[in-house]
Amino acid sequence: MNGPKPSDDAAPRGAAPSGKSASGKSASGSSSSGPTGKELETAILKLLAARAATSTICPSDAARAVGGEHWRGLMEPVRQAARRLVDAGDVEVTQGGSVVDPGTAKGPIRIRKAR
Repeated sequence: MNGPKPSDDAAPRGAAPSGKSASGKSASGSSSSGPTGKELETAILKLLAARAATSTICPSDAARAVGGEHWRGLMEPVRQAARRLVDAGDVEVTQGGSVVDPGTAKGPIRIRKAR
């Protein structure tokens, strides 16, 4: 029989080496450099600007805006971007409607414009 056997370690035809897809994205979905923190901060601020002043966004909204279908791997980087924006005084992080410290918050959070 010609061709690779199922147990062969060779990548399938058209697959990129080193765990990257043919598009250059890693298995986690981000490119080798990935979105920058500034890009994530900008996405958060743009999403908030497009909503009412009292509205909040979920970090996944920003992750989806930047990462498309590969957004899940961006959840922690988005939370880090939100922390930087809190430090800059641009946004607040909430849980259950109350402002929380984004460095110690566990579980789901929301992001809103600073009041």
